[in-house]
Amino acid sequence: MKMLLIPGAGAGREPWVNQTGYFVGSEAIALPGHPDGEPCTSVEDYADWLHGYIQKQYFKDIVLVGHSMGGGIALTYAVKYPKDLKALILVGSGARLRVHPDFLNNFKNMINDAAAYKAFIEDAYKWATPGFKARMIASRLKINPAVMYNDFLCCDKFDIMARVGEIKVPTLIIVGSNDEMTPPKYAHFLATKIEGAKEVVIPGGTHPVYGEKPAEVNKAIEDFLSGLK
Repeated sequence: MKMLLIPGAGAGREPWVNQTGYFVGSEAIALPGHPDGEPCTSVEDYADWLHGYIQKQYFKDIVLVGHSMGGGIALTYAVKYPKDLKALILVGSGARLRVHPDFLNNFKNMINDAAAYKAFIEDAYKWATPGFKARMIASRLKINPAVMYNDFLCCDKFDIMARVGEIKVPTLIIVGSNDEMTPPKYAHFLATKIEGAKEVVIPGGTHPVYGEKPAEVNKAIEDFLSGLK
């Protein structure tokens, strides 16, 4: 069994440090453009890129773990390439990831405003532990903000609500109770549409719950994996 962890919009491998350090042999994925290469222009294209990567590595019995946009990539992968997967773990994600036009416009202006972009990143991790927050800020600032804007556009176009019922692999859905970007109702929708899915709400967690409440998230994942046949 191989666990692959997919980041959210504009992120590299670093957000999953608390998971890769806990689950031996797991691997955090660096998507194209994050920071090397050119980013894909749709969630489906990211899923296809990931499929190519997995084929090249000859991985088998894959557990895909995706956060936010990464969850969208994982969902798309599960619909298109179900035979590759052992299980699916979705963290702070949804079957649709619409982004408000005002948010998109404001973020587009940050591409050429380094101070505003840094402030945005700092705010995103305001409830994380100081060490994790500092590491995330440093890593995110290495990725061009235009890549994050691209990813938000990918999220805005993403909509797999009509197809999530096709997913038959064992699925765990994790969400922070205080997640405003992908609120618990998104997780509940997934849990009701994916047969046999398990939903775990982490009290007090926000969107980057994997970094704010790593012990609770890791326990939920560990319990889920222990139940796989």
